[in-house]
Amino acid sequence: MKLFNICDEYIENYVYISSQEAKKIMDTEKDIVILDVRTQEEWEEVKIEGSILIAHYDLLNFVEKIILDKNKKILLYCRSGYRTKIAFKILRYLGYNNIFDFGGIIDWPYETVKSK
Repeated sequence: MKLFNICDEYIENYVYISSQEAKKIMDTEKDIVILDVRTQEEWEEVKIEGSILIAHYDLLNFVEKIILDKNKKILLYCRSGYRTKIAFKILRYLGYNNIFDFGGIIDWPYETVKSK
């Protein structure tokens, strides 16, 4: 399906924010979702405090069961920023409209935690 082709140059209403902007939102807003779209194994190694995990390949099957409010602010991250673009497209396709991509955890200059 072309909708999820990462090579597309245009993503409708795509919003990228810096790590600094994402951290400010995390520190000042309460009703947000920090969504990690990496694999379970990656998430168990290191994650951002308060994040939830739904691997990008599981979004179509699970996100609507976990994030019920399609207007909720969602901050997306993965390892390098590639999978967040795929996740953004899937979330837009499903009707979510308050999505912000802040790239990869490899560029996250703030504290992280181990899941185990």
